[in-house]
Amino acid sequence: MKAYLERSLLAGIFAIGLVGFAWPLWIPATANTDLSGWMALALMPLILIAALSLNQGPIAGPRKLAMLAVLSALAAATRIATSGVGGFELIFAIVILGAAALGARFGFLLGASSVLLSSLFFGGIGPWTAFQMFAVGWVGFGAGAVGAQLALRKPLVLAAYGFFASYVFGLIMNLWFWPFAVGPTTSISYQPDAGLSQNLVSFLTYTLLSSTLTWDTLRAISTAAVILLVGKPVLLTLNRYRL
Repeated sequence: MKAYLERSLLAGIFAIGLVGFAWPLWIPATANTDLSGWMALALMPLILIAALSLNQGPIAGPRKLAMLAVLSALAAATRIATSGVGGFELIFAIVILGAAALGARFGFLLGASSVLLSSLFFGGIGPWTAFQMFAVGWVGFGAGAVGAQLALRKPLVLAAYGFFASYVFGLIMNLWFWPFAVGPTTSISYQPDAGLSQNLVSFLTYTLLSSTLTWDTLRAISTAAVILLVGKPVLLTLNRYRL
């Protein structure tokens, strides 16, 4: 019963987090959109703290905590080292492989802590940090759901997941930032009085031109390639720490 309640709470928190990302698509025309955007920025860290607290229980063992610290530091270091290479971010391969070996909740914590650690050292803390932590955490959670055994038998499945997740990451990260990025006067700006379909078309145009064809594509290809190259031996090594 306790496990079911925890899963239900976690699903609810994840759903609220997703609503926070998608605030431009559901805010009514009569609302103050500037205020709504800043409220989403303010609430996301609180939602993230709740998600992190629910995820940390199952990995309380010293071996997994040690692996979380090591993999987070490694992922953070690679993120800092590759930050100037548009889209080539090895953090995704590390998070996906670690999560596939050690579980979904571990993957969420690994993704979130890797972003936080790299942001602290890189000086990149800002309103976007909680969104980045959530988004990379979700990438890890999904990889953990794929599972180590499936990934070991069919590495192409995990590589395909990494390819797909790279695009989804770019999509949801662009979504919350889109109204701030383009301003109110362009042809692809968020329009409070427009319908959902019109705003969705404007957003998809923005994300396609700003990152999907460039950063996201390079991220997807490089992540999938690294997983195919080193995925199986890394998973075999990490599986020793699963219990």
